[in-house]
Amino acid sequence: MIVYGIPNCNTVKKSLDWLKAHQIDFEFHDFKKKGVTADKLNQWFEAFGWETVLNKKGLTWKKLSKEEQAAIDSPAKAIDYLTANTSAIKRPIIEKEGLAVLISFDEEKYNETLG
Repeated sequence: MIVYGIPNCNTVKKSLDWLKAHQIDFEFHDFKKKGVTADKLNQWFEAFGWETVLNKKGLTWKKLSKEEQAAIDSPAKAIDYLTANTSAIKRPIIEKEGLAVLISFDEEKYNETLG
């Protein structure tokens, strides 16, 4: 299992704490340090939808002007933006056996999917 995120994110911390408490082994992929590929983003877009993967509640997105936000209106433009601005990816994203299975942290969904 791979957990994608950034270590100083509170939602990522909750997720990692939950996994550790349930003794679930995982590898952590810090996309601030390791980045993320367009192919990986496309996989996540297929699993969750591109507008879900794009974190519009975060500071990175909110720093954009209304015009810049409006210009990110397709999966291709979202990929360009997210590969350059990984902190705008909703996190964490959890992959199990190569498939994206969870995004963000919701204890009930974690129990259903991983518990």
